[in-house]
Amino acid sequence: MIQREFAEKAKMILEPDDNVIGLAIAGSWLTNEIDEFSDLDLILVTKQKISNDKNLMLDYAKRLGNFLSGFTGEHVGEPRVLICLYDNPFLHVDIKFLTLDEFHSRIETPSLLIDKNGQIEKAISNSQAKFPYPDYQWIEDRFWTWIHYALLKIGRGEYFEAYDFMGFLRMVVLGPLLHIKNDNLPRGVRKVETDLEIEDLAKLKLTIPTYDRQSLLDSLKNAVSLYRQLRTELYDNDKVNLQNDTDKKVMNYFDEIANRK
Repeated sequence: MIQREFAEKAKMILEPDDNVIGLAIAGSWLTNEIDEFSDLDLILVTKQKISNDKNLMLDYAKRLGNFLSGFTGEHVGEPRVLICLYDNPFLHVDIKFLTLDEFHSRIETPSLLIDKNGQIEKAISNSQAKFPYPDYQWIEDRFWTWIHYALLKIGRGEYFEAYDFMGFLRMVVLGPLLHIKNDNLPRGVRKVETDLEIEDLAKLKLTIPTYDRQSLLDSLKNAVSLYRQLRTELYDNDKVNLQNDTDKKVMNYFDEIANRK
C-alpha cells in the first residue's frame, strides 16, 4: 500500500531531526479502512512551532518525497494542516504541524511512528480524544432561517444558489444527524453511502435536486421533513428549545412561494 510505504519513508527521514518529537498517523489508517483512494493523515509534533510559518511547513513537506504542491487548510478551519500532493507515488498527504502542548487537544488517538522519550505516549495518557459533535440548539436556531434563505433564492430564480445550499444543508445538518442516528461519528456526508441504513440513505437522496424550480422546492421540502424526523428522534426537548413559531412562519412562506407560477 503506497500510504504505508510513504509513512515508513517519512519516519526514516524525520527521525534524525532534533526538532522532531513525534510523528503519528490519523484518519482511516486507524480503522484499517485505507484503500487506493485514501489520503494519508500525518501529525508531526515538533519542539519549535512550525505552523506559524508556511515556508517552514513547506520545507518539511518537501523533504518527504516528490512534492508537487501544497497549501494550508484555512478553508477547512485548520491552518496548521498543510494539504500536499506528491508524485511517485501519486498521493494526497495532509500534514498537521503541532507542538507537544497542542497535541493534547485532539479528536482521535493516532498511531505512533516516532515518539522520542515517550513524550507523545505520555501526552495521550494525560489527555482524552474528543470528536466534535453538533450542538442541537445551534442547528435548531439556524435551520428555519436557512430554509427561508433558500426560498428567497428559489423565488428570485437564483437556482444555482439554491442548489448549492442543499449541499451545505446535507453537510452541516442532515449528514451529521443521520450519522449520529446510525451510531457513527458525525463526519458530514463522509461515507454515507456505506455507513447509513438503506432507508436513511434513500431519504438523504431525496434532498438532491436538479436544476429546476419544482425539483428545488421538492428537495427542500424533503430536507425539512427529514430534519423534523431526526429532530424528533435525537433531540431532548427539555434541553433544546424548538423554534416552532419560526417553523410555522417559514413553512407558510414556503407554501406561498410554491403556489406562485
